[in-house]
Amino acid sequence: MRYAIGEFREGLLIAFNAIRANKMRSILTALGIIIGIVSVTLMGTAIEGLNRAFNKSIAAIGADVLYVQKWPWGGGEEWWKIRNRRDIRIQQAKALQKQAVFARSVSPAAGTRRQAKYGKTVLENVVIVGTNDEFPITMGVNIAFGRFFTTGESDGGRPVAVIGSEVAVNLFPNENPIAKTIKLGNGNYRIVGVLDKQGSILGMESLDNRAYIPINRFFKDFGNRRGGIQIMVKAISLKDLDEAKEEVRGIMRKARGVRPKQADDFAINQQEIIIQTFNAIGVVIAGVGLFITGLSLFVGGIGIMNIMFVSVTERTREIGVRMAIGAPRRTILQQFLLESAALCLMGGIIGLMISFPLSLVIDQILPTAMPLSIVAIAILVSLFVGVVSGFLPAYRASRLDPVDALRYE
Repeated sequence: MRYAIGEFREGLLIAFNAIRANKMRSILTALGIIIGIVSVTLMGTAIEGLNRAFNKSIAAIGADVLYVQKWPWGGGEEWWKIRNRRDIRIQQAKALQKQAVFARSVSPAAGTRRQAKYGKTVLENVVIVGTNDEFPITMGVNIAFGRFFTTGESDGGRPVAVIGSEVAVNLFPNENPIAKTIKLGNGNYRIVGVLDKQGSILGMESLDNRAYIPINRFFKDFGNRRGGIQIMVKAISLKDLDEAKEEVRGIMRKARGVRPKQADDFAINQQEIIIQTFNAIGVVIAGVGLFITGLSLFVGGIGIMNIMFVSVTERTREIGVRMAIGAPRRTILQQFLLESAALCLMGGIIGLMISFPLSLVIDQILPTAMPLSIVAIAILVSLFVGVVSGFLPAYRASRLDPVDALRYE
């Protein structure tokens, strides 16, 4: 064991001395590995960052929430058939509220974009959502301060509003918004609550740039020109989601007068559909990206192999001397494998040092993340490329005839 460790230590020393003796050649040789590791690492950080952003955003949808809508999220049907479907109506939401046993809460929702104004401060494109008093339960949102509107305010269509944290900060930077009156579109609304910060969906649409009002008031002030609404149904528990889905389907078919042999003229969407679609797209993107970055590593590996063949040729006489004084073939094999692996490892470390600050720059545009797993993978890939690329030259060196090697000029 001690002999093997000493042999390994000696092989490393010889490998680093050989790399140091040919600094420029070693740097140029490692350049291909550096580029490959930078590409692989940046691709990995981008994929990891997108996955984390997606998982964080998808949590806002709720794993135990069903979305009854006119359009399916996953597609798969002819769009012109879906377009001709009847809109989802508020009466159907009420039927679900009365009849659904597996539903913990039911919230209809309709939305539009309007101007929000308080005093001289104006916010453009604020999302106005009409819903009911069960919305916080259905969507799992928390009230930062104040309250959500009550059942009486919801059913009576009172002019009250609960605003998102972004709207609160922009309209009321230095005062408490509770009980203040703001203008949403052309209507005046008294603020009764402010929601906790929710973030955004995939870094694009902010969930905090919203104002929530009773849906009956929404119909009165903003109409329903798009014709329909969506209905969010929160199941009693995640394990009851399938039963809740079938129950919702049955109630909706009855409420909409769908005959037994007719297909559903509505969609019941859920978080799983988005996850499956995202995963399918992610696999394709990752596959294409890794193939492209793999090509750069392949080119880098070919460069390492070529230089190692040159190194074996240059040091043929040295190999002959080592064999003549008793060095076994495995020692010669190990020496050149260690040299190739060390060269690639240095390239991998330099690649990581370059890719980390680059990932911070990219994070300003797209979400990125560099966990330790990606660092470990980059190091292992570097070593793997080094061993694979150096094996043939190392094997050739170990098979040299000592007599012929000593005669080599």
